[in-house]
Amino acid sequence: MSEQGIRLLYIDDDAALVRLVQRTLGRRGFEVSHATSGEDALAHIEAGGVDVVALDHYLPTGTGLDLLGRLGTMPAAPAVVYVTGSAEMDVAVAALKAGASDFVPKTVGDEFLVLLQSALEQAVQKARLEAQKEAAEREVRAARDRAEMLLREVNHRVANSLSLVSSLVNLQANAVADQVAKDALAETQARIYAISLVHRRLYSSGEAGVVNLEEYLGGLLEHLQASLTTERAGTTLRAELAPVQVSTDVAVNLGVVVTELVTNAFKYAYPGAATGEIRVSLTADGAGMVQLAVADDGIGWSGKGPIKGTGLGARIVKAMALSLSAQVDYADRQPGTTVSVSFPADPRQQ
Repeated sequence: MSEQGIRLLYIDDDAALVRLVQRTLGRRGFEVSHATSGEDALAHIEAGGVDVVALDHYLPTGTGLDLLGRLGTMPAAPAVVYVTGSAEMDVAVAALKAGASDFVPKTVGDEFLVLLQSALEQAVQKARLEAQKEAAEREVRAARDRAEMLLREVNHRVANSLSLVSSLVNLQANAVADQVAKDALAETQARIYAISLVHRRLYSSGEAGVVNLEEYLGGLLEHLQASLTTERAGTTLRAELAPVQVSTDVAVNLGVVVTELVTNAFKYAYPGAATGEIRVSLTADGAGMVQLAVADDGIGWSGKGPIKGTGLGARIVKAMALSLSAQVDYADRQPGTTVSVSFPADPRQQ
């Protein structure tokens, strides 16, 4: 056994050459075994304990290229150094294409054994480095899979906890008689739902930390329409959403913004018995910026002047916009209002 632990299988029907290789490389620490045919060689390799193969081109049946093809289908096959005639460069090229690590021209001089030893040692070293790399990559993949599994579990638990909080808020709303308090609790419940929906989609999707806004906002708007149209029958909600992907934090902040803007539009855009349409759009400019727009055809508001209600919704939108590094613009279209929120898909790059 060599210092490097190299166990060589020499495949050749030239018994005299093999004995020479065994004596010479044996003195240099190699453990050399011999196979005279492809079938004999496969039996040795399948039994294990072979680090590298020296394969002669000419075999009793077929050529070494045939054996290379069979070795290529074996799991964890050892590295192969192909031995050819000095004038058979086309054969050497074919062997390399078929999976050989290296080739050595067969000569009658001592340089053949020197070149063979060097090629064998390099082939083993290369194979060991590749095995270490594959093992490290497997460990990284396993660690990543564990982390993603834990993250999905965390999102699952967070979503369930928020659902419980939402149920408690709903119980509290049913227990109070004051309509202002009921409305405030209903708005709180909508905000909780917007956040919980992000985590629910994270654990049910293949992506552990990325949210598709088209799917997320689509589900959020369906929920808002179902809950708000019970109070504002006749007002409709229409959405045109681009498939933009963002991080969890961006999705949570944007979900709260959408909840506030859509809720305010339902409550204040069409006063009295008036009804109309509320439109939500999401677009991306291809340069990392995303624009959300919530528009209606109601009484209009420019973002200035007295705020209807408690003003909490406007403060929440301002706080979330700050977290998004977003710019919020109000346009009074007379009739109607359009609120535009422009923000980077990745605020860390701003």
